[in-house]
Amino acid sequence: MSESAGFSTRAIHAGQEPDPTTGAVIAPIYATSTYAQDGVGGLRNGYEYSRSANPTRTALEQCLASLEGGSRGFAFASGLAAEDTLLRAITSPGSHLVIPNDAYGGTFRLFARVHQRWGVEATPVALTDLEAVAAAVRPGETVAVWVETPTNPLLAVADIAAIAEIAHAAGAVVIVDNTFASPYLQQPLALGADVVVHSTTKYCGGHSDVVGGALVVNDAELAEQLVFHQNAIGGVAGPFDSWLVLRGLKTLSLRMERHSDNAEQVAAFLDQHPQVSQAIYPGLTSHPGHELAARQMRRFGGMVSFRVAAGEQAALDLCARTKVFVLAESLGGVESLIEHPGRMTHASVAGTELEVPSDLVRLSVGIEDVEDLIADLDSAIG
Repeated sequence: MSESAGFSTRAIHAGQEPDPTTGAVIAPIYATSTYAQDGVGGLRNGYEYSRSANPTRTALEQCLASLEGGSRGFAFASGLAAEDTLLRAITSPGSHLVIPNDAYGGTFRLFARVHQRWGVEATPVALTDLEAVAAAVRPGETVAVWVETPTNPLLAVADIAAIAEIAHAAGAVVIVDNTFASPYLQQPLALGADVVVHSTTKYCGGHSDVVGGALVVNDAELAEQLVFHQNAIGGVAGPFDSWLVLRGLKTLSLRMERHSDNAEQVAAFLDQHPQVSQAIYPGLTSHPGHELAARQMRRFGGMVSFRVAAGEQAALDLCARTKVFVLAESLGGVESLIEHPGRMTHASVAGTELEVPSDLVRLSVGIEDVEDLIADLDSAIG
């Protein structure tokens, strides 16, 4: 598949040639753990054991790499499995990283409760403040700047290209968690990032029926490090999970357009509601990162957060009253979800620098009829 082909064409065809044996147009699910060899060491297309490589996973990894504009993709059992493998590949005791001060709670937990025990230090900083980023970077010690944009759940927007200049000048790599934007809405590698991270559970899969993660890189040396660590650690995506994400990618562009259409209208409704003290969405002109998001994203995405004027209990009550929005963790599926980050996805950062406001509600706006979504919120807010 030519890299000059359009996004949707690559999403449907990259890594997915018709099966040479049967002509099947959809990549088969290779539910096998091992592969026959033609004599000792005589591997057929490099396959020997499915932890090391599996043809269904290969198809997904090639498709993800194409969609992100990278040279190599790696699929994992979860987003955190991808993050952990990456950190083990690039850090050692004494390494330092700069991370967002409103990072996803699971990512922060991985730094604070797992890797810190092995002598890896992480400094939270507001990535929207480039001077603060530069001040936090320690030349010779900082191995990476970890970026989320938009962030989870406060939807801050970071300047990937500017952060890449700062990090690269100090010899650090730039890692961008592109889960909220998806490959369709944002291309971090083209903006100077070195690694893209995804929870493919979210928009890439898109149907709330699979858990997975991915890394995409361009650098050949880093790719070889990840090949080794992916196999050595073993947290790989299984063939059926890989197939589900691959299927989801085929409609990613269509879904992201509808997610964005709906989220824009939901955000506009919340922005005018008297019981909402703040609507947070990069597509609103009131958002401090609006112009930056417009430059580095195709659309503004499907995630909306807002603060309830009456406080935490009112936010909790609101979450319990919706009928179309389902009270659940995760995001990026075709169905709309609502959650209270402080008590749910971000409970692990309570009492830290990353603690989120107690009156905050996060929405994953799905692809239902937007009139129903707005009516549901209007009724729940009261």
